[in-house]
Amino acid sequence: MPGTNTSEALSTRFHKLGPVRRIERWLQAMPHPSLVVEVASDHVAAARWGNSSGDLDSFAVEPLPPGCVMPSPVESNVTQPEAVRGALRRVFSHVPDRGLPVALLIPDSVARVFILPFESLPRRTDQALPLLRWRLKKSVPFDVDETIVSWVRQTGREGNLEVVTAMARQRIVQEYEELISSLGGTPEVVLSSTLATLPLLDEFGATLLVRICGKNLTTVIARGPNLCLYRATEMSLDPARLNPQAVLDEIFPAVAYYQDTWDEIVDRALISGFGARTEVFRTALAEELKVNVSPLANGLVASRLDASARDLVGQNLDALVGWMMNVGV
Repeated sequence: MPGTNTSEALSTRFHKLGPVRRIERWLQAMPHPSLVVEVASDHVAAARWGNSSGDLDSFAVEPLPPGCVMPSPVESNVTQPEAVRGALRRVFSHVPDRGLPVALLIPDSVARVFILPFESLPRRTDQALPLLRWRLKKSVPFDVDETIVSWVRQTGREGNLEVVTAMARQRIVQEYEELISSLGGTPEVVLSSTLATLPLLDEFGATLLVRICGKNLTTVIARGPNLCLYRATEMSLDPARLNPQAVLDEIFPAVAYYQDTWDEIVDRALISGFGARTEVFRTALAEELKVNVSPLANGLVASRLDASARDLVGQNLDALVGWMMNVGV
């Protein structure tokens, strides 16, 4: 927000955001712009949702040339800012901002997400933040004192306290914010794209989400209201050239960890971002995991959406739709 320290503002914004749908204590107090913009490694996109109905007013997507945005938790991300701004201008010509605030979705690999067990954590931000930074100082490849840290509490399997914590380097997040502000927009909420997508997961049982955007593969397991596992990995190839076995090798440790920790298997798997090769990856995962695997657009929650929102999910713009659902409309 104008005149607000980025670290403080983002900590407040993230703090109220929960990992799964309809967790009201995490969602009610955060800003909910109806205009959402995604900046990814291979595209920029925007959608405007009706404030009360949740209907899609307008949307646009523009591809980015390779190398314009190179997601990293450490190094500069926006390597060709003029090219990205040009794509954003074209998007905004179809989805005018009308001076309203923006929800900005950024690549998953910018932020590290952890699920930390705690015996107790102070409620006051100024007391909790140093503890979280101390806990994570050896787990991230950057100085924790120059980071944005955001967190939310959840109850673990044994009734213990867990803290879902997101940490990102402040100057990298500012690169994305400056893209929007340079075009007259106001980023009021900043969020990684898969965290925005999670409201599309089923609300019961354990769901595995395997989502790829560019070369970044994010693996999530959510069970009811709990985020049980979150892992983002940079793959060597994009989905058009990626071997399904490479994806299986990446997600097997996550599935095994969940089975060992919760003493149960996942109930289903949803996949997103694999484009024309969706069926190839769906079949490979179904054969190995022995559970039902379907595209995210065919999931139970997505099937309840109206046609325009469901179509966006099918176009791998699921994060834009997930944001609308976070709004609670």
